[in-house]
Amino acid sequence: MKLSEINIRDPFILPFDNKYYMYGSRVGVQTGFDVYESTDLEEWSKAKSVFEITNDFWATTDAWAPEVHFYKGKFYMFASFKSPNTCRGTQILVSNTPDGKFVPLTKKAITPSDWECLDGTFYIDKNGNPHIIFCHEWVQIENGTVCEMQLSPDLTYAISKPRILWSAKDYKDVCIVGKDIKGYVTDGPFLYRNHNDKLLAIWSSFNKNGYTALVSQSDNGDINGNWSVCKTPLSAVDGGHGMIFKAFDGKDYFIMHKPNTATLERPVITELKENNGNIFV
Repeated sequence: MKLSEINIRDPFILPFDNKYYMYGSRVGVQTGFDVYESTDLEEWSKAKSVFEITNDFWATTDAWAPEVHFYKGKFYMFASFKSPNTCRGTQILVSNTPDGKFVPLTKKAITPSDWECLDGTFYIDKNGNPHIIFCHEWVQIENGTVCEMQLSPDLTYAISKPRILWSAKDYKDVCIVGKDIKGYVTDGPFLYRNHNDKLLAIWSSFNKNGYTALVSQSDNGDINGNWSVCKTPLSAVDGGHGMIFKAFDGKDYFIMHKPNTATLERPVITELKENNGNIFV
């Protein structure tokens, strides 16, 4: 398959052992996740299921935004789920291989049980401590936020309370979304350390041009710093929920889904550029 033939949202690429593994949210019935494999970022395998919601799993639907991170010899998937009687949350799953079957690491989501949360991502701080960065969803609090919690070394529980890093309204050009429930969106955070050792986070929201990819930065180069939202978007082309990966050619690339229109979404890869510590595509 060509990249342009793949129909997913929230794409995430894990380069590992000379192969690229791409995950994302299915378009249509969202009850599981697939992986696509490639050696050149152009030709991809057909979808292979790596997780399906079963009757003994706490969630029933809305399997969104899978990310897979290699940590301590295993592959950990951070993904969002929902059920009628449970708040949306990020569940951590684990597998011995990037294309193997993932199983829940714990019996419930790692995010606060009474918060509507989504789009958890993984970060290891300069002291080697693991963290989850996630969104407290606008449907519950109107002004969506991006938060972090430190995790136990085995990733099975949080050892700190949620700390707000920034909110949607910290982006001065943010626009309201929603019809029945109006609010300001934060979604898809992903952390990236630039060539000047600054810690950045890309995330998505809406401005007058629609869905857009944005950048925030820490003032001390780590997760515990004070965060501010950069004025200029990373990309403002009706696409977002992206991430950054280093390819086997040594270059950094940005991938997102575009357009942000139901059933039309495709993963789009562009080279990430940097000038004076600022990133752009």
